[in-house]
Amino acid sequence: MNKAILFFLLICLPAGLFAQGTLSGDLQTNVNFFMKDSSIGASGNPLYDHYLSGSETWLSLRYNIKDWTFTLRADAFNNSNLSNPAVGLTAYGIGAYTITKEMDDLTISVGNIYDQIGSGILFRSYEDRGLLIDNALIGLEVKYKLGKNILLKGFGGQQKKILARLEPVIKGFNAEGDYSVGKSHLIPGIGVLNRTLDDASMTQIASNINTQDLSTRFNPRWNMYAFTAYNTLTYKNLSWYAEGAYKTHEAIPDTGLGTKTLVDKAGTVAYTTINYGKKGFAVNISAKRTENFFNRTSPYDILANSGMINWQPIVARLRPERLMSRYTPASQDLSEMATTADVMYAPNDKTNFTFTYTNINKLDNSKLYRELFGEFVYDGGKSWKFQGGLQYLEYNTPVYRVDPKQTYLYAITPFTEITYLISDNKSLRFEAQYMNTKQDFGSWVFALLEYNLAPKFSISASDMYNISPNLNNPDDKKANHYYSIYGAFTKGPHRLSVAYVKQVAGVNCSGGVCRYEPAFSGIRTTLSTRF
Repeated sequence: MNKAILFFLLICLPAGLFAQGTLSGDLQTNVNFFMKDSSIGASGNPLYDHYLSGSETWLSLRYNIKDWTFTLRADAFNNSNLSNPAVGLTAYGIGAYTITKEMDDLTISVGNIYDQIGSGILFRSYEDRGLLIDNALIGLEVKYKLGKNILLKGFGGQQKKILARLEPVIKGFNAEGDYSVGKSHLIPGIGVLNRTLDDASMTQIASNINTQDLSTRFNPRWNMYAFTAYNTLTYKNLSWYAEGAYKTHEAIPDTGLGTKTLVDKAGTVAYTTINYGKKGFAVNISAKRTENFFNRTSPYDILANSGMINWQPIVARLRPERLMSRYTPASQDLSEMATTADVMYAPNDKTNFTFTYTNINKLDNSKLYRELFGEFVYDGGKSWKFQGGLQYLEYNTPVYRVDPKQTYLYAITPFTEITYLISDNKSLRFEAQYMNTKQDFGSWVFALLEYNLAPKFSISASDMYNISPNLNNPDDKKANHYYSIYGAFTKGPHRLSVAYVKQVAGVNCSGGVCRYEPAFSGIRTTLSTRF
């Protein structure tokens, strides 16, 4: 494989210099310096005890000539904490490559395929570097335009895992239409997916089943099939998306019987979201019901977000505020009934109000998550912008943290944000938040001051202080300050940022996919550029 990629470089790069093609690319490098701080729990692992630094680098190249597109990405990890925040990862190699040929209505791609079916409930291959998710399908994808209104695509291959591949084989088919009927616009679609286990995975599953109680044993299946149907309807100010998916019986983990126990169950998902908006008013209602839709390469690919074939849409709103973002509800594969409603009202061009209610339960009606949220924004002054609001939160910590020793969390968080425009390219921004809770780490206060000199400089300083610690939490013996000092410089396509960070242990989420991370203390730098 590496020889083939080297051959690709030798052929394509000179062509980029002399032929009628275009060569572009981008580079991102993260460097972390780990500074031990046992008072916040940033210690006791190799990163702080031995390695002291780590990095990740992604260099991507893209070459286009006529109907051909070649992409290549080199990945390098040196004692990186992205895969496991307490263990260093060191690896080098070709992280992704794709060769694509377009021929009238037919497009063929081979290599690392990034795509999805519908909203992603059935299949989604994507990259999220913050969580080191890169579950590209390494294989072949064929797309064909059937007339003006229908797109067909089929794919097959194996899922990527860092610089390796997982052994099970994945195949899929998707048909999607695009129609206008009077004032309505319809985008219907169907999808089919098949995953076939490899010998090693089947042997492990069968061995595990044979150790279970006789009443829970079953014959495992080599193949899983999944189906979905979806549609987006747009009519004037209304937009409605609906999707239903079904997955055939297969071996999945059963948390009710213990983490190592497997059960033979089928899975379903029903998801919908409705949006309506006009001048001064908008409403969104979303709902999702999930039952045993555990869709991975095998029932053992569950750590560090490994082996995810699909992506479950998150119904709850993702809050950017520092304190509220600590308690983002990850999508649940086995049992979830989630609904949320947002209402935005703007009485004039200067003021708007937003209200949100979210309710997430298990299918047995036990509570997982509740949120009541209200926010107002006033942007009527010549130089001032004001924002403020309040969140009431209920959060099932034992489920979302996968830790039965935790207790259910209740929190109230008022917050404010004030922006002062000094001039057309200079601004000051101030954030303040207070979270009142008796659970987890206890109550917090957070404050941030940021200065921006657009488009080149940004500087900020913040502190997150454990003002009323929960002394019953073994990880929280006293009140701690979690300081952060951040600076960024941008010039054209180049950007450099440096931050001194003390970060409390908690959940890091992106798009509803979450993982728990231990405390961090040290310096984080990022360099990115495009060419």
